[in-house]
Amino acid sequence: MSQTPTLEEIRKAPKVLLHDHLDGGLRPQTIIDLARESGYDRLPSTDADNLREWFHAAADSGSLERYLETFAHTVGVMQSREALFRVAAECAEDLADDGVVYAEVRFAPEQHTSGGLSLDEVVQAVLDGFRKASQERGIRVGTLLTAMRHQARSMEIAELAIRYRDVGVVGFDIAGAEAGYPPTRHLDAFEYLQRENAHFTIHAGEGFGLPSIWQAIQWCGADRLGHGVRIIDDIQTSIQTSTEGTAKLGRLAAYVRDKRIPLEMCPTSNLQTGAAASIAEHPIGLLRKLYFRVTVNTDNRLMSDTSLSVEFAKLVEAFGYDWDDLQWFTVNAMKSAFIPFDERLALINGLIKPGYAQLKWRA
Repeated sequence: MSQTPTLEEIRKAPKVLLHDHLDGGLRPQTIIDLARESGYDRLPSTDADNLREWFHAAADSGSLERYLETFAHTVGVMQSREALFRVAAECAEDLADDGVVYAEVRFAPEQHTSGGLSLDEVVQAVLDGFRKASQERGIRVGTLLTAMRHQARSMEIAELAIRYRDVGVVGFDIAGAEAGYPPTRHLDAFEYLQRENAHFTIHAGEGFGLPSIWQAIQWCGADRLGHGVRIIDDIQTSIQTSTEGTAKLGRLAAYVRDKRIPLEMCPTSNLQTGAAASIAEHPIGLLRKLYFRVTVNTDNRLMSDTSLSVEFAKLVEAFGYDWDDLQWFTVNAMKSAFIPFDERLALINGLIKPGYAQLKWRA
């Protein structure tokens, strides 16, 4: 085995995924099958390979809004209990096949009720699918319930998350286009979750800048930042690859680092939505050097044609990362998960560290 981790070697490493959208990771053939079964007739192609290519190209536009349009098709075929169960089960299978040992997968229940399902039926179907595949594959999957930031159902979804908190739902999220829809519109939901001692993350600093991050943390109390890539705007440095000694952190960036607020970074997705110009220029390189609590994620595996192993491999190529770096990202993610401390610690000490030790030894 080489000193520099290869993609095949990375697939064997125990990995942790915190930011993955259920409706952004469907298998192309599953979309075609579900469309046929449900009568959904708006797919751009009914050939699996062509459909895969269409999703990637449509998402690769440099615009967050255009990127989000691709979800009309995946959500469109996820409107029955059977469809949601299948998609959830296949998601857990695909993540397990990629070496992921713990994942938090998010979805917006309010987007899956047009076929007559109630919010509770939607959540139950997804939890059942995750549970079945998890038991078969040995992966643990926690669910995040997402409210859409341009809608007005966040309190309803927050209450739903609390109702299912002991049977698989580990937290709450808001998602959707950031511009014009600040997180403070949903302040009542976040305050309710805080009173309930619940965990939540907020999409912030992806398509919009520092004000979105500031509101998510200081007004809403986010435990983690979904993306958070624009925190770089609060760091003054002459070059992206500078060391800590030549970087000057603004008050918000310093607060995020000091408080160890996790950043759910999704490099390939950020390139597609225009948040970064290339992997080599992605802020993750500097933020890792500055020891922010950085985690690596997939966002939408179908749209970005990616996996967590592929994301790691791209970072290895761009920044020369080794097994120690990949373990650092992985432990960061496990530390930041929304499950109890003792369970996080058990996975770190019982699975993640031994797994990487074995890979480093073989290298």
